[in-house]
Amino acid sequence: MPRYRSFLALVLAFLTAFLVSCGTPEVKKPPTYTTAQSELIQQYVSGIEASRDRLPELAKLVQDENWVFVRNFIRGPLGELRSRIAGVERNLLPDARPKAREAAKELFESLVLIDQAAQNRNYKAAISNYAEIQKNLNAFLALAPKA
Repeated sequence: MPRYRSFLALVLAFLTAFLVSCGTPEVKKPPTYTTAQSELIQQYVSGIEASRDRLPELAKLVQDENWVFVRNFIRGPLGELRSRIAGVERNLLPDARPKAREAAKELFESLVLIDQAAQNRNYKAAISNYAEIQKNLNAFLALAPKA
């Protein structure tokens, strides 16, 4: 009887090992964008790119030291930038959101600093923050998926 038990234990061990090796591991697919998400992001990105294309107008206003129009331009044509960026950010994959949030935060801080510089009529502060806007806007757009 003791030999029978050890033989049975050995057979069960081999059977268990065989069944475990035949099992398929569960492979998780990396998260991807759905078609609807991709289309929605592209709509927001096109609006952001249109705002980016108008940034040279802001630079011209700063160079001309036309401070009233600088402040108006930030609130007018660039006024929808925050909502468009938030729309992209909401639809990004979870691992891209923190970087996008940081780039957006720095972009909006630069816009606020340009507004303050315009209020104080400070050319140096306005032009240096203009360069930061371009850098942060391009960094944000680089995180968005391509069409």
